Amino acid sequence: MSNLRILVADDHEVVRHGVRALIEGHGGWEVCAEACDGREAVEKALQFRPDVVVLDIGMPNLNGLEATHQILRSVPQSRVLILTMHESEQVVREVLEAGARGFLLKSDAGRDLVAAIEALERQKTFFTSKVAEMVLETFLKHKPRLADEGGIREFLTPREREIVQLLAEGKSTKEVAVTLRLSVKTAETHRSNIMRKLNLHSISELVLFAVRNNIVHVVQVPGESRIP
Repeated sequence: MSNLRILVADDHEVVRHGVRALIEGHGGWEVCAEACDGREAVEKALQFRPDVVVLDIGMPNLNGLEATHQILRSVPQSRVLILTMHESEQVVREVLEAGARGFLLKSDAGRDLVAAIEALERQKTFFTSKVAEMVLETFLKHKPRLADEGGIREFLTPREREIVQLLAEGKSTKEVAVTLRLSVKTAETHRSNIMRKLNLHSISELVLFAVRNNIVHVVQVPGESRIP
């Protein structure tokens, strides 16, 4: 089995070296490239096509959110883990909207980086409990559970539930079509119908909906409180 190939992008050399040390201490993982700004991160992603990108938000030349958009547009099989000092609800929503599937504070990297990359390696989403609870609490104030309206299984068809899961796991509409052996047009129609049914307006809202209704599961740090 080939190694998991990881690109590390941060404008601070000491952070890159620390992340590299943690990664290379894990069997079966390798740092295939490093980048010191967002534009270089996009270029290195195109060149090396990593499995996982560990990406800082506040980088020069091109910020991490825009870099995430460009990387996932060009290398859709990559999974992006955002590493940042900021933990506001708005930042987390922007991270989800950009297509990243992991969010980790730099202060927690020494403890949680390996767990976060392992989650992305398994095609799961990673947030520490503090961040997940913060976002979900805000989300739930405006989006009641469908269980209160008859249940998710009655509200969405089995095919729609499949598509919600795939989209929430970070797959593009084209990848959904390939996975389910549908035409791209049919997958796009399903996606539009789902968003309309659920009254959702962005992928970040869809991810949160999927987590709250147990369609996908957030990987949490052992020993921390569970999401209600």
